[in-house]
Amino acid sequence: MTKTALIIGCGDDTGAAIARAFAREGLHVCLSRRPRHAERLEALAKDIRTEGGHATPCPVDARDEDALIALFETIENNIGPLDVVVFNIGANVRFPIVDTTSRVFRKVWEMATFAGFLTGREAARHMVPRGRGTLIFTGATASLRGSSGFSAFASAKFALRALAQSMARELGPKNIHVAHVIIDGAIDTNFIRDILPDVDDRRAQDGILNPDHVAANYVMLHKQPRTAWTHELDLRPWSEKF
Repeated sequence: MTKTALIIGCGDDTGAAIARAFAREGLHVCLSRRPRHAERLEALAKDIRTEGGHATPCPVDARDEDALIALFETIENNIGPLDVVVFNIGANVRFPIVDTTSRVFRKVWEMATFAGFLTGREAARHMVPRGRGTLIFTGATASLRGSSGFSAFASAKFALRALAQSMARELGPKNIHVAHVIIDGAIDTNFIRDILPDVDDRRAQDGILNPDHVAANYVMLHKQPRTAWTHELDLRPWSEKF
């Protein structure tokens, strides 16, 4: 039987690294992000296949309940039962509170919290009857503290952490491993490279998170024996203050 992983929020950097990592473990990876990025998903799927893995692009807006339900059903019926679901949508924005519009606040909540709820619910609906599965949510520094200018992002990430905690307490006894990963530091991504002028120096000193090393921890969480499950894992470069 085909073991399958679904990566929601499968971007060009961290999400792609997570997908590649699970593909190397022999899972068929389903790659999902918004439909406007369909060509990038296909390119990633092609790269994974070239490496000998199995991958299917699944463009969908994770805020669309009907579309997400249909995605889970399609994977379960046509590819294989989901062993791993990773919710990796970021939604990181920064605005002064007086400039934070209701539209921005609502959109960030929809992306980082509501979509996480839909993903977690649908994963549970399929995993619970089988009595197994791993569900991993990607958090951030903002999951723990709301910094200046991050009212929308921190509110959404705080809520996602609470969702993960609630789901872990409900689903753990049903043999579903729910984990929340706090990414406490900058990741070496296209977004970060555009806004941080010292990325090269940080990389040379191991002062920035490597997406492949982040991904290795997601695989580790999935492979943990249930005698020693981790619910919350924080990852940061050795030089990051915390």
